[in-house]
Amino acid sequence: HGMAAISNGMAVFGGVIPFASTFLNFISYAAGASRLSALSQLRVLYIMTHDSIGLGEDGPTHQPIETMAMLRATPNYLNFRPADGNEVSAAYMAALQHTDRPSVLSLTRQNLPQLDGSSIEGALKGAYDLKTYGAGAKPDLIIAGTGSETSIAVDAAQLLASQHKLTVKVVSMPCLELFSAQPDAYRHAVLTPGVPSISVEALSTFGWHKYVHCPIGIDTFGASGPYLQLYEMFGLTPEAIAKKALKVIEYYKNIPVPTLALQF
Repeated sequence: HGMAAISNGMAVFGGVIPFASTFLNFISYAAGASRLSALSQLRVLYIMTHDSIGLGEDGPTHQPIETMAMLRATPNYLNFRPADGNEVSAAYMAALQHTDRPSVLSLTRQNLPQLDGSSIEGALKGAYDLKTYGAGAKPDLIIAGTGSETSIAVDAAQLLASQHKLTVKVVSMPCLELFSAQPDAYRHAVLTPGVPSISVEALSTFGWHKYVHCPIGIDTFGASGPYLQLYEMFGLTPEAIAKKALKVIEYYKNIPVPTLALQF
């Protein structure tokens, strides 16, 4: 709390762009002061690490579940979960460009691959088409991923394309706030109407039903153990995601697929 409050004071005084940094879960302890950053329209960068069960053995006391949902529900915040180096660059760029709001950069503990199709320009819009796997003219499914789960979404899409002959579009969604601010035409070009969609994020699924038909995440507290075992335990592996994806596709075969992320 003190760290965030001091950062607010530095932002008000001017001359510097303050940042504060700790594990993502512990921004909850700074909620009063970090909320004031948004309320006061201050450019404070919160650089948060260890942003999921991927931190492993420290266990549920250190593993954020509801934290990102709380931040996304806070007005005038930008919340980023970048999937690779390009998206980290975009997150810093956006955080510096938006002078009247704080930004949270949620970063992983584990190493991540550089993704084929990742884009600074796309990430600056909050979400974008990463890559489509399969040969169909129209996707059978959209998989939206954030942060460290985007590469898992890619692996699941490749599995569905190779083993089930499906066409799957992977969408990277590093910042829901920036995506929601895009025009309808762009948002519907990314989240194609009429196509079933799922999301993959190792955090609470709260709030995701606005964007996808079936969010996959964690709605319990985490657990202590090697992070790869935890991802398997919570069903966040390519195989488990593909299995659920097949059920979603089957469900929507005989009923209309609702159009989501509408704004009136």
